[in-house]
Amino acid sequence: MYNDEQFPPFSLQRLMTTCFGEGQGEKLCILIDLPNPEDMKDFRFLKDESLSIQNYGYEVFYKGFASGDLEALHYTGGDIFAYRETGGSNLDMEDDAYDPEGNHLSLERDIYPNYQIILTVSTYSATAPLTAMAKKYGFRGATLHGLNQVIVETGLSVDYNVVSEEAERMRKALTQADSFEIDFEVENQLTTLTLYTNGQEAQKSHGLCPRGEPDVANLPAGEVYFVPENASGLFPFKYAEETLGMLTVEDGKIVKSRLLYGDYELIKEHNEKLADDPMTGALGELGFGTQKLPFSGRDIQDEKILGTIHIATGRDDHLGGNLTPDLFKHRLNASHDDVLYAPHKTPEVKIKQVRMNKGGESTVLIENYKPSEYILEARNPSAVPA
Repeated sequence: MYNDEQFPPFSLQRLMTTCFGEGQGEKLCILIDLPNPEDMKDFRFLKDESLSIQNYGYEVFYKGFASGDLEALHYTGGDIFAYRETGGSNLDMEDDAYDPEGNHLSLERDIYPNYQIILTVSTYSATAPLTAMAKKYGFRGATLHGLNQVIVETGLSVDYNVVSEEAERMRKALTQADSFEIDFEVENQLTTLTLYTNGQEAQKSHGLCPRGEPDVANLPAGEVYFVPENASGLFPFKYAEETLGMLTVEDGKIVKSRLLYGDYELIKEHNEKLADDPMTGALGELGFGTQKLPFSGRDIQDEKILGTIHIATGRDDHLGGNLTPDLFKHRLNASHDDVLYAPHKTPEVKIKQVRMNKGGESTVLIENYKPSEYILEARNPSAVPA
């Protein structure tokens, strides 16, 4: 849909200057997650071809800073460390870390207090735990999980000042909504999920993390989101390529799953998990993409694409919500998992319509994965013909 000519060549200097501003001597580091963080010693992890994401952390950021970008940006440091992969999206990170010399370090003792900019390139998103640590230790940072070549050449090459402006206009168009209704069609069944936002202020992920308050940007950025206060209805969920279930939502939580087709064992496991730890079914986010980007095959970018929506289950404290890890029965359940609906990822599911209810009026936002005129005009009024 969008060709490569629309994106300038990737520039680490442009990305850092736009997102964080020109440095004033701040000390910077890169974190990566590894199955065995001891493999940071002598960069042994580079020999493992399955660790392509971490290789981008090394090649694009560590080597990029070492080549002179760090001094040109007026930052210092440029060190790289590894921590153990968490095994799930936004789960808390273990404190152990390792440097290329093989030294065993502590994130909370040796890294968080000593760096003012922390970039995390990982398999699993670290946005929630890193945001909590940023508030505690006062640093700024960015999480860039799931990096691949498409993301580097497109989602990280855009002008984030423009992304921020477009996201803000869309945020203003959606803010203080009473509720949102999503109509799904799957297997000739029509269902609706209603998420109640009760007039809350919409928030945005826009990629800018200026000097001042501690903050962590999620890159690529470009979404408007809410923390639902309640939800009810039915919505489809894709467990695997050949397995689809229908989820029942009551009082803001998924309470059960029903098999539509595929592997019943996946449905059974989900229902057992919901029964054992009901908080795993809590809906913690409703998000709308705001950018025109190519699909990358990774949710971190694809959920930022205009016309897509995502619903998240689990913790939402990093978004300003009240679902904190201590509310979950098991530590490994305290994740934040996005459920993305996009034409390339969920072709079995049609998003017939998404509506916003606000001030007694109903406004169509999306139909068949295409943004409505209301959204297009709100996002970029100068691009819509009079």
